[in-house]
Amino acid sequence: MIVRKLFLSVGLILGGAGTVRAQHAIWAAKVVAVSSQKAEGKEAFSPEKVLGEPNAQPLGQISNDAWIPKKEGANESIEVRFGKSLVAKQVTVVENFNPGSVVKIELVDTRGTKHQVYTNDTPGPIPEPFRSLQATFAAGTYRTIGVVVTMNTKAVNGVNQIDAIGIADVAEVMVKKEFTNVTQEGGVRFDSSMVNLGPNVNSKYVDTHPVITPDGKTLFFARQESPQNVGGANDGQDVWYSTLANAAKKTWTSAKNIGGPINTPGPNGLASVSSDGNSVVLINVYRPDGTLDPKGASISRRTKTGWSMPVKIEIEDFYNDDPEHVDYFLGTSGKVLLMAVARKDGQGDQDIYASFLQPGNTWSRPKNLGGAVNSKKPEFAPFLAADGKTLYFASEGHGGYGNADIFYSKRLDDTWTNWTAPRNLGSSINSPDFDGYFTLAASGEDAYLVSSRKGINNSRDIFRINLTPQFKPEVVTLVRGRVLDAATQKPVAATIRYENLLTGEEIGVAETSPVDGSYTIVLPSGAHYGYRAESPNYLAESDNLDATDKQKYSEITQDLFLVPFAVGSTIKLNNIFFAQSKYYLRENSYPELLRLVRVLKDYPSVEIKLEGHTDNQGDPTLNVKLSLDRVNEVKKYLVSKGITSNRITTEGFGGAKPIASNDKEDTRRLNRRVEFRITKK
Repeated sequence: MIVRKLFLSVGLILGGAGTVRAQHAIWAAKVVAVSSQKAEGKEAFSPEKVLGEPNAQPLGQISNDAWIPKKEGANESIEVRFGKSLVAKQVTVVENFNPGSVVKIELVDTRGTKHQVYTNDTPGPIPEPFRSLQATFAAGTYRTIGVVVTMNTKAVNGVNQIDAIGIADVAEVMVKKEFTNVTQEGGVRFDSSMVNLGPNVNSKYVDTHPVITPDGKTLFFARQESPQNVGGANDGQDVWYSTLANAAKKTWTSAKNIGGPINTPGPNGLASVSSDGNSVVLINVYRPDGTLDPKGASISRRTKTGWSMPVKIEIEDFYNDDPEHVDYFLGTSGKVLLMAVARKDGQGDQDIYASFLQPGNTWSRPKNLGGAVNSKKPEFAPFLAADGKTLYFASEGHGGYGNADIFYSKRLDDTWTNWTAPRNLGSSINSPDFDGYFTLAASGEDAYLVSSRKGINNSRDIFRINLTPQFKPEVVTLVRGRVLDAATQKPVAATIRYENLLTGEEIGVAETSPVDGSYTIVLPSGAHYGYRAESPNYLAESDNLDATDKQKYSEITQDLFLVPFAVGSTIKLNNIFFAQSKYYLRENSYPELLRLVRVLKDYPSVEIKLEGHTDNQGDPTLNVKLSLDRVNEVKKYLVSKGITSNRITTEGFGGAKPIASNDKEDTRRLNRRVEFRITKK
């Protein structure tokens, strides 16, 4: 029986023996205020050291990885925000060293109101070198987005350190020192047996490595040594694809060879497809002379006439000591690239690594996912679900039913090295034969994998199996639509960017289809997102989706509009939020406003007019005043960021200029808006 030290983090908390159940437990993601600080930025003892799960080791000793106030005073404090909001039932403050100085803990709700949940009138030393201060309370009627911790450091002599601040929607302890590793007995149960996809997809040849698009409508896979491969029967492997013919019956069209330039006479393989289906990651580097270099990966993008010539993916310090085996997977965010390679800093044989998108479209040095995922034997075929947290992979080193089984693990934090103990998916899916290459649509319903069991002519085939709800990834929302020129209503080629509106962090990026201007993005549940299109000579009209409390997978359609950057153009600021019937800006407005600040700084001659609008409810005179107060508040913010006041004029129209019906709330809310019009360029 294995015993390990673990700090429970996002999404996991221990239940009964041998079980893990999901819940919402999150650690601070952003520091918004601090009374004093010994250091800045990412330096030792800086306020940012409180972010994320507890990381100061060993506890009870001064650590570089915890915050130290600069002063000794009766009113030292730190205020943090979380990447998600939730209805909290507890807050935990990890006092890494010299505990006892915390006098007050307040929760901050989505309107910025503070709620005191802990008080200590007699601060002072306690007979422990460290503690996890846990305050539990009944759930309120508000959602928590932040915490303020106030300390009387004068009451506890010497250095005081705080390592982490977290909240949860349950009262269980968030930090445990030891726990018994979850066993694999029982595994993951499925509510149906594996179903062969049939002769439209599978053949008497080896059909392997399925890759499903997030919308579940296109399946890419590899076919080996087929006479219909580009190089004929001697062609080791080509990329093929099939599309969903009938969603209700789950039937597929006859598979087709994807053709050139992706397929060549050499061994070709499609490792991953982007969330929008417009980019694919391919094994090998495609040389100009038509040959393939196995030392790397390439990316091909959809064009109006087919797929582009694959271009090498530039990964810092990339190498693979196993020339025969390699796998890649591009996360739906477009910002993380997983790979299964053999490297000198690995656990042994193939390990799974993560690389991250950097400026200039290069990728960071591969980071090993660590000993929880990787073993001394090969780990390969990584698949990261659309939630960005749930990893499925094949392993020969974690035990199981055959020479390679499929396992499942959850990412616990943003270090990418902290994962739950891998769980075998059980005998329904794993067998004494080969089982691998697990892939899953964003809905989390149907999984696809390769198995040697019951294949056509005993070859490896692709199968479908349905997951039971408790073992699906976390809920996501698939957003699709088109990007259109607001003036002409014609499609525009654009980049889609989406962000967490509470933290301002960019979560992911996608591209529109060159065929029809359509886009697809996937937004994990638990946050309020903003998203927009970007294209040269246009200004974006952002949109947003509050997925804070989404409990079921859903798909929504939302067209995005780009406004020509010209005098007279009017742009709606859809991601500006005010307190109800007030003019105070909410914090999730700042990402949108900061983009407007950047535009005005990049174009110092541009002048704008801010125009405020309400619906027709209530006193018209008061509505005009409210609309004017709101745009004046926006102007005040812009000026505070260095924009000259005389470049901005304001006007409030109340409900005089509706753009939608005021008869019902669904359309009436569209009339409550702030716009800016370009008056000089």
